[in-house]
Amino acid sequence: MSKRVLVSSVIGVAVVGAVAAGGFAVAFAGTQPTVESGSAAYVAPSGKDAGKVSYTADVSDDSGVREVRVIAWPVSTKLNPTATDLQFVDTATCSPTSDETAHCTYDLKVTRQRAARLEQGTWQVSVLATAEDGDTKFVPRAATFEVTR
Repeated sequence: MSKRVLVSSVIGVAVVGAVAAGGFAVAFAGTQPTVESGSAAYVAPSGKDAGKVSYTADVSDDSGVREVRVIAWPVSTKLNPTATDLQFVDTATCSPTSDETAHCTYDLKVTRQRAARLEQGTWQVSVLATAEDGDTKFVPRAATFEVTR
């Protein structure tokens, strides 16, 4: 066999191998979860009824949604939580809407006493979504809402 034929064959095998490996990597590469249609609100206590801070969003991932963690904080505090910080906060309640998507809701009860201590003004919501395959998506500013008295 001539050297040209041998070199051409080796190059051809390398190219086919690279294309196959690239396709394999793309087929098995995990995707980050997505957090969409997020909204937050504050409802002040009224009469005998407690108020609440709420956040809702649709979360998707090709492997499914394992959990969504949520924290609300006043913008004026310049808190700036990280993904690591959100591993230790409350989880939202997620209801599957398909194999890949869930509608997630977070509600925090606000008593009259708690409401009196809440800082007035703009608040942010930070979210950490975790997929069934372990991929995560951190959204530092997923939604804003106003706290008023």
